[in-house]
Amino acid sequence: MRAFVNMLRQHVAALRMLLIFTVLLGVAYPLFITLVAQVPGLQSRANGSQIKVNGNVVGSKLLGQAFTDKDGNPLPQYFQSRPSAAGDGYDPTASSASNLGPESIVDTLPDPSVKDDTGKQSLLTQVCSRSLAIGKLEGVDGSRPFCTSDGVGAVLAVFWSGPGYRGTIDRVVSLNQTAPAKPFLASYKGVPVELAKFGEDYSKGQVVPIRGNAPAKPVVPPDAVTASASGLDPEISPAYARLQEPRVAKARGISVAQVNALVDKYSKGRDLGFLGEPRVNVLQLNLALDKTYPYRAG
Repeated sequence: MRAFVNMLRQHVAALRMLLIFTVLLGVAYPLFITLVAQVPGLQSRANGSQIKVNGNVVGSKLLGQAFTDKDGNPLPQYFQSRPSAAGDGYDPTASSASNLGPESIVDTLPDPSVKDDTGKQSLLTQVCSRSLAIGKLEGVDGSRPFCTSDGVGAVLAVFWSGPGYRGTIDRVVSLNQTAPAKPFLASYKGVPVELAKFGEDYSKGQVVPIRGNAPAKPVVPPDAVTASASGLDPEISPAYARLQEPRVAKARGISVAQVNALVDKYSKGRDLGFLGEPRVNVLQLNLALDKTYPYRAG
């Protein structure tokens, strides 16, 4: 009987501690922190650094967003954000990177027997296609090293007659190009270049990236063609902002100098003078454009 009473006392004591700490840590502490977070000066950050226009939340200084139409086409009157790999793009519930690295240069080809199959692009082809698209949008040269003129990775599979990639070259295949495209090289070391075909095994070929004749320093900057680690980066480099200035100025009927002045105003340098990179918050810049130089369609 005594053992039962002692065990009961222990359970009651444990239950009391559970209730006490539940109230302290599960109710009182969160309420206290919530109240502290609403102190002037902390409230904006605690609430997600929201940006409001006419009382309506239009975004956050910390989260990027797309400035496109319903079909996903860039709106010419706005500065565009960098690419995003978060969900369908800038999805805060799916923050992520592509997890592709420098060795991701060969695409997974689409299966022609499967409707709407687009395959899977390598990181190299993603960069090439984005650079080509941005070049067309901004009216500049979108070419990059190791990219074909049609916006895929310029990569060959070279098959040799002997082991260890020795002997003579028997066959050359452009790994990321399929019909009806034309091979980005007519021949490689005297051997005609073929287009790749879905389902064929090219694993025995030597993978050879071809640099091409694109400039060593492309016109389209790196952050314009690569997604951030979070997929939610709200900022772009000043170089990417400068590239977009002529398009934005034309769409709004103002001078490039006027747009440039706003870019300079919303540009930030490195934190503490040496941390990170100079950047421009895209949402804040676009809101400033709407306020200072409203867009009038047509």
